[in-house]
Amino acid sequence: MDASHSRNRARRLLLPLTAGLCAIALASGCSGSTSNASQAGATPSGAKQQASTTPSADELQTDFQTVIKNVLPSVVQIDASNSLGSGIVYDDKGHIVTNAHVVGEEKTFKVTVATGEKVLSASLVAAYPEQDLAVIKLDDVPSGLQPATFGDSEKVEVGQIVLAMGSPLGLSSSVTQGIVSAVGRTVTESRAGGGTGATIANMVQTSAAINPGNSGGALVNLDSQVIGIPTLGAVDPAMGDSAAPGIGFAIPASMVKTVADQIVRNGKVTDSGRAALNITGRTVVDDNYQPAGVALVSVTKGGAADKAGLRVGDIITKIGDTPVTTITSLSEVLAGDRPGQKVTVTYLRDTTQKTADVTLGEI
Repeated sequence: MDASHSRNRARRLLLPLTAGLCAIALASGCSGSTSNASQAGATPSGAKQQASTTPSADELQTDFQTVIKNVLPSVVQIDASNSLGSGIVYDDKGHIVTNAHVVGEEKTFKVTVATGEKVLSASLVAAYPEQDLAVIKLDDVPSGLQPATFGDSEKVEVGQIVLAMGSPLGLSSSVTQGIVSAVGRTVTESRAGGGTGATIANMVQTSAAINPGNSGGALVNLDSQVIGIPTLGAVDPAMGDSAAPGIGFAIPASMVKTVADQIVRNGKVTDSGRAALNITGRTVVDDNYQPAGVALVSVTKGGAADKAGLRVGDIITKIGDTPVTTITSLSEVLAGDRPGQKVTVTYLRDTTQKTADVTLGEI
């Protein structure tokens, strides 16, 4: 498959940036005057020790090559007839974890693994769009299938060097390099371009290039451990919604393992760990046509909101001290909470402001 054809078929999830994020200034500290001691050739205190512990370019290159050798055989290309993405071999039984938006509504897939050029067939085990994760299973497991090793999300730190592996634009077994730019991001996917619309907490932000087709692949540290699944990139509305270079997001390994383990074991997610009010709602606007809250369209009987006395027609304006203006902002607030946690919900009922203590349910 040539790159131009793959470009049209590879899934592209892009996250719009806010205006504030579009105006990031560059700060350069690489040039400027040096101290007299440095100009004279004097050695600053501790420089010799630093030189002895800093890896050389050759050593770093060797580390990269070792990681690629260890992990790339576990990264596969997934063809879902109308989309193209990546996946990670999860176990030696042929389970492969990927993004839900990669599998879409498909039930069967063609998978290219690193153990050979033969294209294998696979079937869907289950998808969990709420976290944009899915598991498929090879119909016939080839010998030598190599599962990936997943790392500890708690140990991911800003500044870590990472590699992104997958099939961008259909170019299988491609690798890009960057760092962990931030952790703990809460991101809401667009539904455009096949996105699930999921709000995902604790995502890893990376500068490693994430292009269409990378979705479902591997974000890997220098210990050859998968620390996340690249899922989407940011776009800059000021640039006509074109991709914002160096701003990509990956679902953390801890959530990947939590969801994948349940799907492999039970065929579905039985414990999401995601908090919910157990309602459906819609965004409402004020007299100036600005988003002003979430109106309850339905309230699940016996659910969290119902038990707290909320009813259809109430308009939620705040969770705790955090304003709620849209469905997305409500999802983002709840993404950081846990089932069973108690929160104070501020809402309007017939123009009267009220509050209720709600014990959160589960998605």
